[in-house]
Order: sequence, then C-alpha cells, then structure tokens
Amino acid sequence: MESYALLLGSTLSAGTVLAIAALGLLINEKAGIVNLGAEGMMLCAAIAAFATVVHTGSFTLGLFAGMAAGAVLAALFGVLVIWFNTNQYATGLALSLFGVGFSAFVGIGYVQAKLPDTPKFAWPVLGDLPVVGQALFRLHPLVYLTVVLVALMVWFLYRTRAGLVLRSVGESPESAHALGYPVRGIRLGAVAAGGALCGLAGAYISTVYTPLWVEGMVAGRGWIALALTTFATWRPARVLLGAYLFGGVTMLQFHLQATGVQVASQLLSMLPYVATIVVLVLISRNPAWIRANMPAALGKPFHPGS
Repeated sequence: MESYALLLGSTLSAGTVLAIAALGLLINEKAGIVNLGAEGMMLCAAIAAFATVVHTGSFTLGLFAGMAAGAVLAALFGVLVIWFNTNQYATGLALSLFGVGFSAFVGIGYVQAKLPDTPKFAWPVLGDLPVVGQALFRLHPLVYLTVVLVALMVWFLYRTRAGLVLRSVGESPESAHALGYPVRGIRLGAVAAGGALCGLAGAYISTVYTPLWVEGMVAGRGWIALALTTFATWRPARVLLGAYLFGGVTMLQFHLQATGVQVASQLLSMLPYVATIVVLVLISRNPAWIRANMPAALGKPFHPGS
C-alpha cells in the first residue's frame, strides 16, 4: 500500500508541472495565439529560479523570479507575433531553441550548486494519517494551489465579462476590434500571463520537484503541456485531469522499476512521449470535434482595419 501511496503522491506532483504550463498555454490559445516556446521559457525560468534561491535562500523569491523570466520571454514573443506579424510557429520554435541554449549557457556555473533544504509541508492531523496522509496531505502547497487555479480559470473564462472578451478575441478578433476592444493589447496580456505560468512550472521543477540544476532538465514537458491543451479540447478542468494522467504515466516507469519489473529503462522512459503521440492520434481521428472546440482564430494574425 505504501508503494501505491508514493505513486499517487508523485503522480500529483508530476502532474502539477504539466497542469500549470498547460494552463498558461491554454490562456494563450484562448486569445488566438499559439506559443511553441514553452520548453525554452520553462528552462530559462528554471535556471532563473534556481539561481535566485542559491543567492537569496528564498524559495518564494525563486518562484517569482521564474514567473518573471517566463513573462518577459513571452512578452518578447508576443510583441514579435502581435505587432510585427511574424509567423507564430516559427517564432515559438525560435524561442524554444533560444531558451534551451541560453539556459545551458547561464547554468554552467550552477551545475554543482546546492539549494537549502526544501521546507517540508504537511496538513495538520490529515498529514499523519496512514497511507492517505503520505499520498495526499504532505505535498507542496503549489500542488493544491494548482487545483484552485483551475477553478479560478474556469470561473474567469466562463463566468466573467473579461473572460468573455478574451474568448471573443480568440474566436473573432475583427468583431472584438469593431466593438472597441484593444485586440493586440489583450493578446499581449494573455501571452505574458501564459508565459508567467509556464515560468512558474519551470521554477517548480528546479526548486521543488527536483531541487537541482541540470542542462535540459525540463525534458520535453513543455511539448507535452502543449499537446495537453489539445487533448483537453481547451477546457481547464480537462487540462488538470489530463495532466494527472500524463503525470501518472511518467511516474509509472519508476514504480515498475522499484517493484522489480524487468523492462528496459529506455523503454519505460519512452512511456510519457508514446502516450502523448497515441492520445493526439486518437483525438485527430475526429477533426470536426477539434474544430468545434478550438478557438476559431487560433494561430491567425490580426490586421486592424483589414
């Protein structure tokens, strides 16, 4: 039972990374912007957060530094694609490649650095329960805040006027512009907010999830988060469920190894990415369903006055 409790707890922690990043990308896509630079933003945020904690000893400042790094890179991406009408896909790939290289260069001096001991968290009374307490009530507060964030995003997108405006910009920017809404400004704000969440996910990886710095430590999670938005058909609650599913697949490899299952480690390491491909193939079998849920202006540039 204890091994399954550990698997459940690690699944929630692993899924939190994907959920936060995917929610950030979902905000972008609800506004009609596709940002393929999540991997690079998360890596830059990871090294920014790690370096901040090394020099200040504050994990809170580290998380905020990661958010700031992600927001700045996303804003740069937003200016290029929203005001200069560069290709969103090419610019996103360039951002991802830049982030990979820049984080590796900046992080050279931090490879051997160590962080202070990570604070331990536990719910009073509940954290002392056998099995369940270890699995559900001794996790980092960000794991629980992610669930709250999903609820807030559902409320914002579908219960507020601002959320309606954001969705209208992603569905029909020309109509939103005709009604007097600053489409470019709204899109830039959405891109920066999404970048901040991707940055938070990267910061969580390097300061909490695996508190160290290694080049390329995001390890494709940015791409999985991008696929997760399609898997969830652009719905925040489904993003959370999908993130836990992919998190469970990721942690299953370690659980199988710990239980002595004789499977090649390379094959087990492939599981999250194979699962991503399989899910996308299954969803793509019904293109009409994808079009019905996808923002109509997704990936299309906006030209005021056209």
